Amino acid sequence: MTDYANDVLVSADWVSEHLDEFQSDDPAHRLVEVDVDTELYDESHAPGAIGFNWETDLQDQTTRDILDKEDFEELLGAHGISEDSTVVLYGDNSNWFAAYTYWQFKYYGHDDVKLLDGGREYWVENDYELTDEVPEFSEVDYEASGPRESIRAYREDVENAIERELPLVDVRSPEEFSGEILAPPGLQETAQRGGHVPGAQNISWAAVTNDDGTFKDYDELEELYAEYGIDGDSTTVAYCRIGERSSVAWFALHELLGYDDTINYDGSWTEWGNLVGAPIEKGEADD
Repeated sequence: MTDYANDVLVSADWVSEHLDEFQSDDPAHRLVEVDVDTELYDESHAPGAIGFNWETDLQDQTTRDILDKEDFEELLGAHGISEDSTVVLYGDNSNWFAAYTYWQFKYYGHDDVKLLDGGREYWVENDYELTDEVPEFSEVDYEASGPRESIRAYREDVENAIERELPLVDVRSPEEFSGEILAPPGLQETAQRGGHVPGAQNISWAAVTNDDGTFKDYDELEELYAEYGIDGDSTTVAYCRIGERSSVAWFALHELLGYDDTINYDGSWTEWGNLVGAPIEKGEADD
């Protein structure tokens, strides 16, 4: 594994070698799959993997928000995850919602969490073991710390970034960034207005990954963001549509590069594009 600022990635080989631990009722190791396509887990998954549905398990079902602390504790404890568990997350689309879940784990103070480099596609396409059996683990008590607000951005942080001309990283497609479309085809969460936050730079989430879905190495990531003047010296705000793709960029910046003042705006465009009076720019990114 390439040397990054933090030890937060594991290889598919490493997971494969530890499948016995992930299938044990001992909560020391837990494997969790979180997909954009919520039906994939039921079709097949790595042995021992728990399936989280991002729509129903990781979102408040009344308020538009992530889980509150109590619900987060209940979710993890019910699946046999303790505060001391080594948790490995993976999912489809090069870990979109796995990265989003990782960010939530960090937000609530769970430090021993990692991503499976390459995600679900890498695991499946390279013929690692699959099953359709759903594991059952004994419930445990989980007590979260946090929340760690230092990694989360709110509307006020975006307004501050505009005013102070701090880096804003919009990881959506060029068509979303320009305002041509409001959301990727087939995705429902949307906004009243299209475009981007004034001053934002369009750096695709996919720019941080290789063709096989694994993350680019440290030097490549550093060079990528340096081209846009981002070097970790100032607060950097990442956003997308609902916060999942921006979690991939946040992971690359905050965890892999060690740019500790990077924050994820999980409200993202479905908040900003629905705000009355919020400033919006349209058009393509500057070359």
